[in-house]
Amino acid sequence: MADKKKVIVIGAGFSGIAAATSLAHEGYSVTVLEKNATPGGRARSFSHQGFVFDMGPSWYWMPDVFDKYFEKFGRRTSEYYKLVRLDPSYTVVFGPDDFMALPAGIPALKESFEKLERGSGEKLEEFLKQAAFKYQVGMNELVYKPGRSVSEFLDTKLLLGVLKLDVFQSIRKHIRKFFRHPKIIQIMEFPVLFLGALPENTPALYSLMNYADMTLGTWYPMGGMFKIVEGMVCLAEENGVEFRYNQTVKEIVLEKGRAKGIKTENGYFEADVIVAGADYHHVESSLLPGISQSYTPDYWNKRVMAPSSLIFYLGVNKRLKNLTHHNLFFDEDFGKHAREIYEDPKWPDKPLFYVSVPSKTDRRVAPENCENLFVLIPVAPGLVDTGTIREKYYNLVMERLEKLTGQSIREHVVYKRSYAHANFIEDYNAFKGNAYGLANTLRQTAILKPSLKSRKVKNLFYTGQLTVPGPGVPPSLISGQVVAAEVHKEYS
Repeated sequence: MADKKKVIVIGAGFSGIAAATSLAHEGYSVTVLEKNATPGGRARSFSHQGFVFDMGPSWYWMPDVFDKYFEKFGRRTSEYYKLVRLDPSYTVVFGPDDFMALPAGIPALKESFEKLERGSGEKLEEFLKQAAFKYQVGMNELVYKPGRSVSEFLDTKLLLGVLKLDVFQSIRKHIRKFFRHPKIIQIMEFPVLFLGALPENTPALYSLMNYADMTLGTWYPMGGMFKIVEGMVCLAEENGVEFRYNQTVKEIVLEKGRAKGIKTENGYFEADVIVAGADYHHVESSLLPGISQSYTPDYWNKRVMAPSSLIFYLGVNKRLKNLTHHNLFFDEDFGKHAREIYEDPKWPDKPLFYVSVPSKTDRRVAPENCENLFVLIPVAPGLVDTGTIREKYYNLVMERLEKLTGQSIREHVVYKRSYAHANFIEDYNAFKGNAYGLANTLRQTAILKPSLKSRKVKNLFYTGQLTVPGPGVPPSLISGQVVAAEVHKEYS
């Protein structure tokens, strides 16, 4: 054990845990230092009087990415949590009495599309056939590239397939080649919202998200998304990873261009290698001296960030009607709300919003005859966040929710907690209070993202949603594995 290289991982989010487990599996001595009292990062969980709330991610997409991760260590996801496929996958609310439930399975989905636009069922099949190729290349090859050199992408297969990948065409134009009906277009554009950019600024490569949505399906781990975190921590500990909680990192100690260790509020930890799974900007600007920072403040301020979120966790003392597990409220102008996030950042006038009701699938997350609601409004990062503003938007969206679903809800709320910019900064040191990381624009893809290895500190690496491959739970899981492979290349 004394001969093992000591690796310190900062942060117990998906990427940090994945990096730690991968390195421990290769024989490194790995300790994870987590600022908060529990693991998971944005995917933490909390409970109140029988209500169990996932704090962040609520969509389980790309099940193959999770399967591949656990299989890497000779395990299966089913050993740690139970998955169920949701049907309908989600419901889109376009207005009063105008609901569209998206069924699981392509045949039923084609029928739903045909009711809106004649011939769109066959067009969907053609669209998804192209998207399947992008998914195979994108999720099995591109996202596992460390993004440190252009030479990584000088692969004959990739070069021959570049036109099929539609890297230089927007997803907006690509979708409109197949469909005309505005509702179908909104449904097809919805998944790219997870990437943090307008459809016109997102490469059509990301139609792979539609493949993930419609072909691979929407799933749910019984007990909540935090069950994934618990499973990953259990797997990490089985591989020898040590977790230390309530460890706020104050400084990365340097000597002659190398990191020697980490100072926290509670002590000092020596390290041969450091992997930072915490917010990249925070690590650079707060834990390193200016001379050792790879990027300037001006660089960071020019980055296009994915949205932040205003979230409400609500416990309701009755069963609710006209809601499924996932519900997207597209009853207002998507374009206007998007511009208020990306082009003219401000609190939105008439925001679109999302409601998750996991108690529709899993009765364990709420007391008997009650519901557990997660209400999310995507908003621009960097906004002034006050209690008065939060309350204004709570009443705004709840009034619409009540009207559109035809029921009273607010008077039945027995538990309420809000979460927005200030909380993201306090809990995760999130740059500008962002919720999702960097937007996946063409100019912020692969080698154009902040590097996974420090340019100034020889043994400092980065993982997570501000570096490759990008935002989202599956990409974060992959990010940890990619950085671990790069560490192992240099230190094996």
